[in-house]
Amino acid sequence: MSTARLEHLNVTVLDPDATAQLLARLFDWRIRWSGPSLNGGRTVHVGGEATYLALYTPAEAPELGASSDAQRRPLNHVGIEVDDLDATEERVLEAGFETYHHQDYEPGRRFYFTDGDGLEFEVLSYTS
Repeated sequence: MSTARLEHLNVTVLDPDATAQLLARLFDWRIRWSGPSLNGGRTVHVGGEATYLALYTPAEAPELGASSDAQRRPLNHVGIEVDDLDATEERVLEAGFETYHHQDYEPGRRFYFTDGDGLEFEVLSYTS
């Protein structure tokens, strides 16, 4: 049997360029690709060497709703593993976001934040 791995996750945002720049700054990622996409939209790929987020916006701006849990959307949050949780949280706070649901658990630590598009991120570390 072959081994499968998650390569990317595609999410809809209002401004893929702005969101990509934010995520690149918060997580030391890079823009892997950007360009036109499905139905006259635009997509930006941001991440590392092996995995990335595809940030998509359609030709007509999408509407923002309540949280994914409240609307029963399929995506609840995106989990990002980092080496230094405290330094990453500092960058998230400096970017103007509130962090919440801090937890120390076996085998690591985590916190959450929600970006301007309503995407919730779980940031976790198994080393700090």
